[in-house]
Amino acid sequence: MPSRLDNTGGPARAEFTPSARDPVALNGASSSAPSSRWDPSRNTTTTTTTAAAAARSYSPSSSRTSSPTASDIINLAPFFPHGEKSLAGIAIRAFCLGAALMLSFLLVIYINFISPTPHPIWRAPFFLGTLSLFHFLEFWVTAQRNTPVANIDSFLLTQNWPSYAIAHSLAFLETIGVSLFFPNRNWSPFGIPQSLYIVAGIILIIVGQAVRTIAMYQAGASFNHQVQQRRAATHTLVTRGVYSFVRHPSYFGFFWWGLGTQLVLGNLFCFCAYAAVLWVFFRDRIEHEEDKLVDFFGQDYQRYRKRVPTRIPFIS
Repeated sequence: MPSRLDNTGGPARAEFTPSARDPVALNGASSSAPSSRWDPSRNTTTTTTTAAAAARSYSPSSSRTSSPTASDIINLAPFFPHGEKSLAGIAIRAFCLGAALMLSFLLVIYINFISPTPHPIWRAPFFLGTLSLFHFLEFWVTAQRNTPVANIDSFLLTQNWPSYAIAHSLAFLETIGVSLFFPNRNWSPFGIPQSLYIVAGIILIIVGQAVRTIAMYQAGASFNHQVQQRRAATHTLVTRGVYSFVRHPSYFGFFWWGLGTQLVLGNLFCFCAYAAVLWVFFRDRIEHEEDKLVDFFGQDYQRYRKRVPTRIPFIS
């Protein structure tokens, strides 16, 4: 599906072009009509409820007088359980992320302001909350602004697996271990009060998340999490909005969001590890992507690249 060039955001954009891989014709499916299933082999409509492929529990619209066609069933297939756009799968993930966000918020409030003995363990639920919000927004913006391509993978819960999961697991382990075994540790490099590091981290999280989300929202139907290797006729170079003052704004957003989380957690080891790994990752990704962008847009992109920085240290 031709859309955009990278999986975390970048300046190249294109309008969505429907394809056979992006079926969106629901053909008026309605839950109020009698439950039935089309059997193309017999050219009849049956009322059986066996779990046959994508036709399971299909209900044609009450406004239709003809039986559902095989094309209807094929187009609906991704929305059934275990499909890439499974409504059940999307619902359970959204519910779990929302529940984790609310639970995290309540725990942070309780530990810091209600508990008679505040404890640094509040950092663990805070991190869980920021992760939950990040992944929910990844899906929500895609569903809101680029509905046809929104699917379960749009949550990015398994992106870059297993490296992504390992990195965040180590961050959890470090902050929990330090909080439990060294609760009175005062992490204050360069003599700066620890509270200022926490404030700085929260600011980086807010700015990073905002820039990334706004960039995705502005790109709209041109945004896609999947890497696009060839230029489609609809690919356009976006230089407006956040793209006018930062190149690769979603890379920028995630880089500073990641570092901000580790500042709040007080993770000395993971802060350094996140900084190194994210910097190398985005340096290589931007270098590869911009080779494609120059091929696609020529001097237009070269002028844009000279004019607008990435605002990631030492990545020009």
